[in-house]
Amino acid sequence: MRQRVSVGLAVLIVLASVAPAALAGGASAAVDDGDTVQQQADPDTDTIGWEGGYWHNESIDINQSDGLSDTEMDALVSRGMARVEYLRGAEFESDVPVEVISREEFQSRQSGNATSNASYDAWNSQVWEALFVVGESDGANDAIQSATGQSTAGFYAPGDDRIRIITDSPDSPTIDNATLIHELVHALQDQRGNLGERISSAETQDADLATDGVVEGEANYIEQQYTQRCGVEWECAEAPSSGGGSGTQAPPNLGILLTLLHPYSDGPVYIDWLREQGGWDAVDAAFEDPPTSTEQIIHLTDEEPVPIEYEDRARGGWETYPNQGVNGSDTVGEASMYVMFWYQARTERAQTISPRSVGQTTSPFDTYNYDSEPSAGWGNDRLYPYHEGTGEDARHGYVWVTEWDSEQDAAQFHNTYRAILNAHDATSEGANTYVIESGEFADAFRIDRQGTRVTIVNGPTTDALADIRPRTQSDTDGGSDSMNSTTESEATETGSTGLEAPGFGALTALVAVLATIALAVAVRRRA
Repeated sequence: MRQRVSVGLAVLIVLASVAPAALAGGASAAVDDGDTVQQQADPDTDTIGWEGGYWHNESIDINQSDGLSDTEMDALVSRGMARVEYLRGAEFESDVPVEVISREEFQSRQSGNATSNASYDAWNSQVWEALFVVGESDGANDAIQSATGQSTAGFYAPGDDRIRIITDSPDSPTIDNATLIHELVHALQDQRGNLGERISSAETQDADLATDGVVEGEANYIEQQYTQRCGVEWECAEAPSSGGGSGTQAPPNLGILLTLLHPYSDGPVYIDWLREQGGWDAVDAAFEDPPTSTEQIIHLTDEEPVPIEYEDRARGGWETYPNQGVNGSDTVGEASMYVMFWYQARTERAQTISPRSVGQTTSPFDTYNYDSEPSAGWGNDRLYPYHEGTGEDARHGYVWVTEWDSEQDAAQFHNTYRAILNAHDATSEGANTYVIESGEFADAFRIDRQGTRVTIVNGPTTDALADIRPRTQSDTDGGSDSMNSTTESEATETGSTGLEAPGFGALTALVAVLATIALAVAVRRRA
């Protein structure tokens, strides 16, 4: 079985402003004039934009300052369903129960559902270490839990078809409207297309993020449209402001967080592109047959990853994890590679890309940027974690095979990756071989470039590299060996104040998200 941790279905994100003109329009089943709708009688049959006795643009008398009564909760949920129907142009098949639980109960359920899989934990930690996001002393799963579980506000559970709102005051609950709308979209997705099956179908990190690009992209796309109408076309019962998470909690790993935010950021852009291609029918088709890579989400393309054949040549007791991932491998994809370059630029001043690039978006639906020169041109990748021995005495390494659209793309990735090693004071120890002597990523590395393929071999020592991936003649025929080669032009900005403590707008916005983000972590098991 393969256990994966990925973004779940409950998110409360402070999004960048979206131009109202870009969000104009919706289903045509109900009139936009609130007064006209309020004067209409209830329809004889259920219709789009009407649920539980409420029209989508009908005002309701609710004050959340003292919590919601059962009657107020029912009204808020029914009108929320009507609004989701109106914006999505689709009908709910049944009511969506909303359950309020205390944070203590939620934490107890999390503890009760927790599983332990040492093989998966070691395998997954190597994946995140290869991305220079989680170091050797930190387990990836703990870091992910810390980044995503600090203030969960609610989630939709496909298994029992209900939304759960988590609150510190269950006797006087309140609901953030955007969270409710977001989760109601997931409920609609589930009723129309089996959400549980969809989110459990991806087998790699990249495919999982790409699938979530449709699932979460649609939810955020509709949430943005809803938010734009609040206070303009629609009255919205605002929840009292929250004080945010505890100030005693350690800040989460921004590399993990930016990776997991990709579907919520670029997904709405992808949904808008699909709608331009073929309306909501195109979105439905993507839900049934999701994109397979974040490259498709980032660049709005149908281009499929190129196949990568891999032959395990390890010796000396080094083994893969054949029961994890896809025959022991994961695919991290373009979005995760962007984060690797961004995170190392910000934390280590690596001459990779400008940290400011995260805020250089081009769409009103977009929140963060995941496009950079050294990560664009991605064709595919397969990352194979290795181990020698078991338990606490085990040694670890990996082989990361990357394929690129052109030799120029491969050379650019190669050179920019070496800039990360340089930022960690790596020393050259032979042909394309480097050693980081100390720190969280202290290891030996070998980079073999041949044509459009760049293969990175990692191990605890240079001798281990030869056992994890013995060299062939083709491995030695590749690119140059210079630790000081020039990287992309973006890297010239890394000496500016943008690399210092978060003082520029995009990073400030990213940190601000941490105060309100609520990501329910779904632990998935797959064969």
